[in-house]
Amino acid sequence: MDRVVRLLIVILLISEGCAHKTTGIWLDDLKIKTFSEGIPSVSQKKNQAGDSIFIAGKYFERGIGVQSVSVLSFLLNGKAEQFSAMVGADDKGNKNMKVQFYVLGDQKILFESGDMKVGDAAKKVNVDLSGIQRMGLLVTVSLDDEGYGKTYSEWANAKIVMLEGNVPMNIPNTDEKYILTPPPTKTPKITSSKIVGATPGNPVLYTITATGERPIRFSAMNLPIGLSLDESTGIISGKLMKKGTYITSLLAKNALAEDQNQLKIVIGDTIALTPPIGWNGWNSWARNIDQEKVIASANAMVKMGLNNHGWTYINIDDAWQGQRGGKFNALQPNEKFPKFKEMIQTIHSKGLKLGVYSTPWISSYAGYAGASSDFEKGEYPDSVKNNKRAYRRVGKYRFEMEDARQMAEWGVDYLKYDWRIELNSAERMSQALKKSGRDIFFSISNSAPFDHAKDWARVANAWRTGPDIRDSWLSLYTSAFTTDKWAPFGGPGHWNDPDMLILGNVTTGTDLHPTRLTPDEQYSHVTIFSLLAAPLLIGCPIEQLDEFTMNLLTNDEVIEVDQDPLGKPGRLVAEENGVKIWLKQLEDGSFAIGLFNIADYGKTPQSYFRWGNEMAKPFTFDFAKIGLNGRWKLRDVWRQKDLGEFEGSFKTEIRHHGVVMLKMVKI
Repeated sequence: MDRVVRLLIVILLISEGCAHKTTGIWLDDLKIKTFSEGIPSVSQKKNQAGDSIFIAGKYFERGIGVQSVSVLSFLLNGKAEQFSAMVGADDKGNKNMKVQFYVLGDQKILFESGDMKVGDAAKKVNVDLSGIQRMGLLVTVSLDDEGYGKTYSEWANAKIVMLEGNVPMNIPNTDEKYILTPPPTKTPKITSSKIVGATPGNPVLYTITATGERPIRFSAMNLPIGLSLDESTGIISGKLMKKGTYITSLLAKNALAEDQNQLKIVIGDTIALTPPIGWNGWNSWARNIDQEKVIASANAMVKMGLNNHGWTYINIDDAWQGQRGGKFNALQPNEKFPKFKEMIQTIHSKGLKLGVYSTPWISSYAGYAGASSDFEKGEYPDSVKNNKRAYRRVGKYRFEMEDARQMAEWGVDYLKYDWRIELNSAERMSQALKKSGRDIFFSISNSAPFDHAKDWARVANAWRTGPDIRDSWLSLYTSAFTTDKWAPFGGPGHWNDPDMLILGNVTTGTDLHPTRLTPDEQYSHVTIFSLLAAPLLIGCPIEQLDEFTMNLLTNDEVIEVDQDPLGKPGRLVAEENGVKIWLKQLEDGSFAIGLFNIADYGKTPQSYFRWGNEMAKPFTFDFAKIGLNGRWKLRDVWRQKDLGEFEGSFKTEIRHHGVVMLKMVKI
């Protein structure tokens, strides 16, 4: 019997040993970008400058490099045992800034480094992860003396010990995609902007857009001489030679009913009287964009019905450029775009507009020719293309005028100009476009320096107020919710641009994937951009839009807030109990309000992460606290539903990182 007992004990011990067999997983062996919410993302086995990892002179072969505030989230499901790393500020980081490292597990801080600076020895991290469901790695930064927040930090030798057969996973984004906006009626409803601007003598291209059962016939009363209307497409085209304001009455009619709206045509020195609304191809196809994909995207915009809600622009980003040539010695399309002008004509025939990309540098970010060169005729040889990083600078010879004239002849409507923005290059291209003979929307990118805000408003139609956006709450929050200081510089003809909409399927440094924003965050995303009077440019493959995303993009009352003719950007007017209140004044005297449950984001280490137990928050909106005294009629903009008359306050519930969007009309 003793022998049997001893044998059972041995078997039990062996089985227990097998059950707890573990394996170490290096973070730099994971698809680490998919775990990151940073701007930019993360680097594997190097710092964010692309160099080796050094902390206080010590080299680390393994690890991940991050920049600025960094958020990394991991789903462990209780299958991890330990996390270890050496942390510190990279030797090539900003010497005047302090960084702080945190390891969190299930909302508890497991490790905290305290302030660290360049030159401080790396600190050892070794935390127990037994039973932890979700782990977060956070780096925060303290601004330097000039308010600058960019520096390099390292999680060197970072490793997670997991039970064998398990790996860290991404935090799931499985919240219900709830739909708020009712479908449009079968009767016509005109949705196009109520104001359009053009320069005397330059072509006018405006499309009356409307929802409702097809076919719809369009007409216009008092359309000024020089313009004509295609009654079947709603396309208004032609030229007006004299400055002035022309008021036209638009009509859309189908078999069921008709709808009327007023259009103000302003011929003068200012174009882009409302922000652009459309699509940009980078977050869909990046360098793989080609003519077929562009035309397919235009076709999809029409087939999916986005154009009926005012979505207009089809913008080609980097990677269309070839060598210089043609009668202007301008940039020509590469082999992926064999019939460039014909492509633009096809897009115009659908009532849509076409945008392109360029840079004042010799080489674009993606390694294609720009608007300058070190060669007199502007050649772009392989020796330059193969060493593109070295040529991200302005060359000896510049070709802004040639390129602008070529764009105008093709019929281009929009230019995204992308580089480390400086005033001289912006002014040169701005003047070239104004002399090109066509109104071309001029958007400069990226991260425009704030100290030149007045200059950007003078020379450009839009300017990027921050870095490239990513599909994460950290990126959205940084890009949109921290931009109130820019508001005084935005308005008709010159718009603050927080970058593209990160909705649908996107590729922003990783493979094409559904946006990582929760449904609540997506409602907040569209709302804050509309309140900011920001350009609305989706970056997803249009033909892949699901019902939820289409619903987000086709609420005409939300779009109308963005396209309001007054053009006044919304302002952050209050923050209370974790709720930010944004207010936008509208042309008719009413106000659009966004009540955002930010949940004190960024105020604690825990607030940077999604833990899975987030709750909606009851909130009392006190009108007097934002200067709106008296009695008001309230409307839920997303639900397109009147809520009644209220005096003093309004009680509601706001989902985590979600929004309640209201329109307030004074009684």
